Amino acid sequence: MYASFSIAARLAAVLVLLTTVVLSSSALTPSSLSAQAADSARVAELERRLDAITRELERMDLGGDVVRADTAMQGLGPAASKVYRVERGVSLGGYGEFLYENYASEREDGSPATSTDQFDALRAILYVGYKFNDRLLFNSEIEVEHADEIFLEFAYVDYLINDGLGVRGGMLLAPMGLVNELHEPPIFLGSERPLTENRIIPTTWRENGVGLFGGNDAVSWRVYLMNSLDGMNFSASGLRGGRQKGSKALAEDFGLAGRLDYTGMLGLTVGASAYSGETAHNATLGGTEVGGRVTIWDLHADYRARGWDLRGLIAGASVDDVSALNQMIGLTGAEGIGTSMLGWYVQAGYDVLRGSTLEDQLLPYLRYERVDTQREVATGFAVDPATDVTITSVGAAWKPAPQVVLKADYQLWSNAAETATDQWNVSLGWLF
Repeated sequence: MYASFSIAARLAAVLVLLTTVVLSSSALTPSSLSAQAADSARVAELERRLDAITRELERMDLGGDVVRADTAMQGLGPAASKVYRVERGVSLGGYGEFLYENYASEREDGSPATSTDQFDALRAILYVGYKFNDRLLFNSEIEVEHADEIFLEFAYVDYLINDGLGVRGGMLLAPMGLVNELHEPPIFLGSERPLTENRIIPTTWRENGVGLFGGNDAVSWRVYLMNSLDGMNFSASGLRGGRQKGSKALAEDFGLAGRLDYTGMLGLTVGASAYSGETAHNATLGGTEVGGRVTIWDLHADYRARGWDLRGLIAGASVDDVSALNQMIGLTGAEGIGTSMLGWYVQAGYDVLRGSTLEDQLLPYLRYERVDTQREVATGFAVDPATDVTITSVGAAWKPAPQVVLKADYQLWSNAAETATDQWNVSLGWLF
C-alpha cells in the first residue's frame, strides 16, 4: 500500500492535470477541434486514475480495523486478505452467515416433496494472520460450520520475492472459479452459492500444497501443486465428495491448478482457471493400476462498478477410468460417476439506490444456471435424469453497510426427472 503522502501527491497531480485538460478543452477553436477526441480520452483516463486513488484514500481513512467489501488482495477476499494491509504483527478478521431454507410442498411433477425446511447457523469464521516483515507472513481461516463442526479452511505461509512474485505453501484454496477463493457473503449475490461452483468446482476446495502467485495492475496469476482429489468419493452428483480438506490427505497423486485473470479495468475481472490430477492414489483393480485423472476448467467474468453487479461462469470436468472407479466404489446403473460434466450460470444485479443520499445498497438480482454432472457416462451405465438441473433465482440483497448483507430469493428448480422442489432462501451475512 502506498504511503499517505505518496497517494496525496498523486491525487493532487491528477487533479491539476484534470483541471488543465478541462479548462483547455472548454476554449476550443476551429484549429483545436481535431484535438478534442484526444482530450476526451485523457479526461477519461485521468478520471479512472482519480477514482482508483480516491478509493485507496477511503480505505486508509477507514483504518486497519475496518475492511470494505471491495478490497480483495492476493487472490483472497477482503477479510481473508487483511493481513496484507497491516504493517506488522497480528491481524484478525472474519465472516459468517445464517441461512433459512423454505421448500415447496410439492415437486415439479406434483408429488409430495420430502425436503424439510431448516434454519442453519451455516458458518462462523475467524481469520488469523501474522506479518513477520514486509516479505514474510502467515494467514489462516478457522471455520465453524452448522454450529458444531470445526474445520481448517486454509493455513499458509507467504514469502514475497518482490512486488510481483511470491511463494505460498501450506493448506491452499484451489484458485478455481469465482467463489472458491472469494466466498464471503457480501461479495456475491444469491443466498446460496451457485451449484456449478459446488458440484463441478467443489467449493470450498482446499488441499495441501505449494505454489507461486503474482501479477501487476493489469493481470494476476496463481499456480499450485496440491495433493489431488480422492476419486473414491466422487458420485453421480459431482466431484464435491473428493475433497480431502488437508486431513491425513492421500498424496500418492498430486494435481496442478492454475489461474490467470485480467484486472486492468476498474471493477472488471476476466479470466480462466484449470486443474488436472490423477485421483486413485495408486489403487489397483485386478492387478491393474487405476488412474482416474480429473480435469476441471472454467472461464469466468465479473464486473462490479457504476451500480452493476454482473457475473458469468462456465465450467467443465472430465474423469478418466470411470468404469474402474465405479466398480471399486460399488456404484451401478444410474449411480455412476459422469465421465463429462458441464455447468454454467449468468447473473445480474443493480443497486437501485445508487445516486441517492443513502449509504445503503439495494440490489435486485437474477441468476440463471444449468448444471449436468452426467453429461456423459461410462459404457454400461445409465444416466440419472435428476443430475441435469436448471435453477432460476430471483431476489434482492440489502447492504446497510458494505460489510453486511441481507439476501432473500426464490429459486425455481427443474430437472429432467421432474423431481425438483422450488424453495425460498433468506440469508444474513457479514465480514470484518
